[in-house]
Amino acid sequence: MCGTLTGQRYVDDILRPHVGPFLNGLPGALFQQDNARPHTATVALDFLRHFQTLSWPARSPDLSPVKHVWDQIKRQMTSFHSVHDLELAVQDLWAHLLQDNIRCLINAMPDRVAACIAAGGGPTRY
Repeated sequence: MCGTLTGQRYVDDILRPHVGPFLNGLPGALFQQDNARPHTATVALDFLRHFQTLSWPARSPDLSPVKHVWDQIKRQMTSFHSVHDLELAVQDLWAHLLQDNIRCLINAMPDRVAACIAAGGGPTRY
């Protein structure tokens, strides 16, 4: 995404066209997002009130599986000479993520939550 992600852009470019239809197709699904400013903007929260969302503790990136996926992708990145080349590389790495790695991150969620609770919301080994 080029430019700054605002709450309105989050709704217009991500939630309404992608997340909403996806969640509508999964009755009973929970939506998870962290507390990034665009995610907690009034316009975003108004849109999401129609869906069941998971409450997110402040400053808890350890709980986000996607943060770990991005970390895996970053470790595989090399330097690039253009934004276009970077975009293509990220898209390729994302498309080739091993499902076993993603499954492990999802399966580790109970341990992540327990560790976060034990740390009083502070940093964990995750």
